Amino acid sequence: MHVRDWLFSLEVVGIKLGLSQIRRLLEALDHPEQAYPSITIAGTNGKGSVTAMVERGLRASGRRTGRYTSPHLINIEERIAINGVAIAPEVFDRLVLEVRTAAAALDAPPSFFEATTALALLAFRDAGVDIAVLEVGLGGRLDATNAVDASLVAITAIDLDHQEHLGHTLTAIAAEKAGVIKAGATVVVAPNPADVEAVIHAHARAHEATVVAALHGVSWNAVIGARGSRLTLTTPTRAYGECLLRLSGRHQITNAVVAVRTLEAVPDVPAAAVTTALADVEWPARLEWLQTGTTDVLLDGAHNPAGAGALSAFLAEMVGHPVPMVLGVMGDKAVEDIVAALAPAASHIVTTAAPSPRALSPDALAATCLRVAPDVPIAVDPDAARALATAAAHGAPVVVAGSLYLAGHVRQALTRRA
Repeated sequence: MHVRDWLFSLEVVGIKLGLSQIRRLLEALDHPEQAYPSITIAGTNGKGSVTAMVERGLRASGRRTGRYTSPHLINIEERIAINGVAIAPEVFDRLVLEVRTAAAALDAPPSFFEATTALALLAFRDAGVDIAVLEVGLGGRLDATNAVDASLVAITAIDLDHQEHLGHTLTAIAAEKAGVIKAGATVVVAPNPADVEAVIHAHARAHEATVVAALHGVSWNAVIGARGSRLTLTTPTRAYGECLLRLSGRHQITNAVVAVRTLEAVPDVPAAAVTTALADVEWPARLEWLQTGTTDVLLDGAHNPAGAGALSAFLAEMVGHPVPMVLGVMGDKAVEDIVAALAPAASHIVTTAAPSPRALSPDALAATCLRVAPDVPIAVDPDAARALATAAAHGAPVVVAGSLYLAGHVRQALTRRA
């Protein structure tokens, strides 16, 4: 059996929340997570963008960085980056072998996410990173990344997602997200509903943690563009003047401020490194513009209702008219709510499926679209490339949304063709 076959075989374990297994696995690996400080980024939406910006700023400040994110778009190595570069396949395979050997001593196999988290933490130790930035996978309190004792945490916008695991109210989900707060930590918190913020603040008080309300004392002026924005920003720490924000969308302003306040909490990060974090960040398939022929294509994960709403708002503001969409959604997502959020921005919808066993069938997705958005014309094509061509016949830009797996699949095809 190839070592990767072992790793992917762990997917049958499914989602397994809890820290006992990952802690035993890290102990068997001689605690790689203790070899460097870490920053944890939790939340529902924006945590990946904040992770990417924080890592870029740390790297610009001269740190050797590790970055752990999920899911990957195309290749699993993307989840683990050293100084902004995904680890090499041969390094990944060697680390899988080490994790498999350590896991053999456990009473039960780890989950796929537990194994990849351990692998990332091991990779960072081997690479001698100065600091790691860890995006929480699911929730926070019982997520495998929470086995790491991070003294700096950021919590982004909290919304409904993974309710079957995290709870069916925002406050229940907030309690799970707030579980990443450790004793004495500094916690940078994005604006959230008052009851959500109350949960986070209560958890912080219980752990004698310091809360930094990301927008408190901050002033900014933003010129929002379809392919990035310009942001004049002043925080209680610094006046940054006018900055380029490479990530598109009005919602990225708040994410950028969360990233800035997080970087300000790290000693010896100069202003120039912070502005580089915003201007030079790369975070593919999040309001990313590509082309097929002469047709503009906008890729966005938009895999939960809040993300879909942000995409719909972006299209209304920057495009100004309904556009054709290629839509593929995982079966365990809030499909009706995602469709409802996207429908006002859609002139046509072509349903397809990402290359994932979790993907909802295009026919089932089309049935949901017809029920939720009966006035939007619907077509079905399980082949994403053909679905893109079908959508392009109805105008431009074409939006590909509903799943990061779908966005990654389409992105790979378009970038190979370019």
